[in-house]
Amino acid sequence: MTQDVTERAEAEAALREAETQYRTLVERAPTVDSIFTPGYSPGGQHTPRPWMTPMPAPRRNPVWKVIALRVLLCGVTLCVVTTPAAAQCEPDGDVGFVCGPISPEDLALVPDQPWVIVASWEDDGYLSAAHVDDHRTPRVYPIDGASARHDRDTYRDCPGVSTERFHAHGISLRPGDDGRHTLYVVRHGAREAIEVFEVSTGSGPPELTWIGCAVAPEGLGLNAVVGLPGGGFAATSPRTGDIWEWTSAAGWSQVPGSEDIGPNGIEVTTDGRWFLVAGYGAQSVIRLSRGRTPVETSAVEVGFNVDNVHWAPDGTLLAAGHTSPTGSRVGECIAGTTCEGIVSYVARVDTDAMTQQQIFRYDTNEHLRLGTTAIEVGKELWVGQVAGGTRVARVPLP
Repeated sequence: MTQDVTERAEAEAALREAETQYRTLVERAPTVDSIFTPGYSPGGQHTPRPWMTPMPAPRRNPVWKVIALRVLLCGVTLCVVTTPAAAQCEPDGDVGFVCGPISPEDLALVPDQPWVIVASWEDDGYLSAAHVDDHRTPRVYPIDGASARHDRDTYRDCPGVSTERFHAHGISLRPGDDGRHTLYVVRHGAREAIEVFEVSTGSGPPELTWIGCAVAPEGLGLNAVVGLPGGGFAATSPRTGDIWEWTSAAGWSQVPGSEDIGPNGIEVTTDGRWFLVAGYGAQSVIRLSRGRTPVETSAVEVGFNVDNVHWAPDGTLLAAGHTSPTGSRVGECIAGTTCEGIVSYVARVDTDAMTQQQIFRYDTNEHLRLGTTAIEVGKELWVGQVAGGTRVARVPLP
């Protein structure tokens, strides 16, 4: 028992360190212009990733500057300029891909629409929408002309819209009426907060209108979020090892029984009585009661570090994550050193019986480096990743 507790604590500490290293890299990353400045040292303010696919420029350096630089470097010879979205997107056996978004850490299917919202946990992060048929991936936020309509009655303490240094992480879409839904986004960068959007659907990609935010209490390090029945949301904080709820009336409050649970991803039952939590270090899916005393918990081990959990249409829960050969390998992978030995997994969990079945296993390669999330899209399983990967895996379901 002591060994299990120690291993769990080490895994959780390694994940926190990996996220800290990544955020440090993002904050210290240079502009595109500075990379080409005489005297720039790759070993100084920026750690390069020689094995990465091309990365888009930070928003303060328009893409045309990168293209112009490449054309200049080509001289008079014929050269072809490509971006991640235009890169080759060949399948790997039975596994196909949606290509384009960098580090597609989390995914959310838009109800009754052929679109999946993708959160990119990389650079000056962003949200994009992947079409389920033709697989194009237009960005939807932040973009020029993005709409904002601050709901001050609900989000009265939010200081206002902020699009700079928008580092998206976990996302949750709460279905609404008449093609209008609510999207909750874990946001790092300029502030640690949950950003809230109204999602409108029509004939094209979903349109996002920012409507408010809830800035996290000091010390929290948010990871995943889920909208709650009746309003508000719950979010995990791996940094402090617990779960927090937020409502417009009461603000933030710690969820009883979540102390030191080691949460990463999170879902909630439709009746709001149970949380389903990704226990990263415990390699388990944890069922935690909500709003009752005494608190009830149960768990099912899945054999890998669970990063995110999402409901499937049949009422089962999809748990996605990975294993690594050493305690430091996840951090090394995110930092761009090496991903060797990492394996990505997805399990299907029966949350009534608390049983599980592995449905996906994939050894790390240039296509899928570090699996983090999974959702069902029609007859396919879509699997997201981080560590600079630019693909969402598409796996045929039996």
